[in-house]
Amino acid sequence: MSGGSGMTTDREHADGRVELTSTARIEASPLYNHDLAPVAIKDRNWTTYNYAALWISMAHCIPTYMLASGLMASGMNWAQALFTILLGNTIVLIPILLNSHPGTKYGIPFPVFARAAYGSFGSNLPALMRALVACGWFGIQSWIGGEALQTFFTSLVPSWPTLLGAGFQGHATTEWLSFLLFWGLNILIIYKGMNLLRMVENWAAPFVLVMTTVLLVWAVREAHGLGPLLAQPGRLHTLAEFLPVFVPSLTAMIGFWATLSLNMPDFTRFGRSQREQMLGQVVALPTTMSVFAAMGVLITSATVIIYGEAIWDPVKLVAKFDTPFVVAISMFTAVVATLAVNIAANVVSPANDFANAFPRAINFRTGGLITGLLGILMQPWRLLADPSGYIFTWLLGYSGGLGSIAGVLIADYWIVRKKQLRLEDLYLAEGAYRYRGGWNLAAVAATLAGCALAWGGLVVPPLKPLYDYAWFVGFAVAFGLYVLLMRGATPTAGD
Repeated sequence: MSGGSGMTTDREHADGRVELTSTARIEASPLYNHDLAPVAIKDRNWTTYNYAALWISMAHCIPTYMLASGLMASGMNWAQALFTILLGNTIVLIPILLNSHPGTKYGIPFPVFARAAYGSFGSNLPALMRALVACGWFGIQSWIGGEALQTFFTSLVPSWPTLLGAGFQGHATTEWLSFLLFWGLNILIIYKGMNLLRMVENWAAPFVLVMTTVLLVWAVREAHGLGPLLAQPGRLHTLAEFLPVFVPSLTAMIGFWATLSLNMPDFTRFGRSQREQMLGQVVALPTTMSVFAAMGVLITSATVIIYGEAIWDPVKLVAKFDTPFVVAISMFTAVVATLAVNIAANVVSPANDFANAFPRAINFRTGGLITGLLGILMQPWRLLADPSGYIFTWLLGYSGGLGSIAGVLIADYWIVRKKQLRLEDLYLAEGAYRYRGGWNLAAVAATLAGCALAWGGLVVPPLKPLYDYAWFVGFAVAFGLYVLLMRGATPTAGD
């Protein structure tokens, strides 16, 4: 039986995956729309290769390159930077896999999964927190794409940067125009649909790797071999110097994919089996991030030798080249690849999240447009102004909030409910996950407590060490408090 909703239509298959025998009741619910619906078993066809390809396409992007370069600009040497990135991506793989499981088992997206812990309406709290971060990422990727477009136009028309005047906020008018043009391309693809996106992604991701490989070959040649690159010293020679930079940097590395650690059900809902989605992710994420970041490390080391300064933005580096054809090809590749990565990583989730808030009023296209507009309002050009702003302000800051949500979701699914959910009730306003008026106050309290301690260091100086560990603090506090508050409570599913 399903709490307050009559006989359940859930059916569990031999492999553990669950689907509905009938969708009639949920289709009449205010919590339902087509984009949020559970995926039928026959439509769950993603393989190990699909998940590996997904991570490869998302990791082969300019922000990944800038991560390693940003760490070096903060004083690390190449070995310290790569160790930090590999460790961070290995750690974040754990919550990614834990939150991927319910997606594959029940065929549900992230905001619907969150209804089990937060309540049928309370799920909007984690969904909208996640969506706002995605909007920020959408803006960052759009600004990077705009920079690439600006460099591309300059290679074709050398007078392009000054063509329309000085502009404002330190950026030429044509720079703002390039940003808006790239932003518009994103919105156009959103409105054309996901089929066009998949076509673009199939050939865009390899181009980024090719471009970076060519850039790496050039850098090694100009720096006279790998020896001088690897010999570049960092500024952090002792453990006492290293730790104050390493700790927030590690948290920032986890923050880089803390978004996907929540909303992987948006993708794993299409999984053919738990084994395949896990294998694809384990094989692709840490290795791809580390290899691509290593290329960024070597190239940035070369810029110190060649130009006398660390140029951590590949778009600005390519702009220094003398051959217009090389610049044009490189920047066209960067534009196309950034476009594909941006929509895959930063539109699918917020579009679903905004749809979850108003299922009957917002569909995927409308959610995508809202994402784009908020991305502009979050002023990504400020976030990317310098390495410390990008890594220590943006990535570190939001990681505490997302860590708190991850703590509640993982505690609820794995500890409180022991992987058992009532699929139909996730879509029913008066179902088993109604709690009090659609809100589970235990989940809200645990999330807010995690956020308060993770972010406390911003305003309370003695708590600054907690802020450096923002994701870990948010996760641990929310996880522990949620389990404590739910102790003795009768689970609404799986009992």
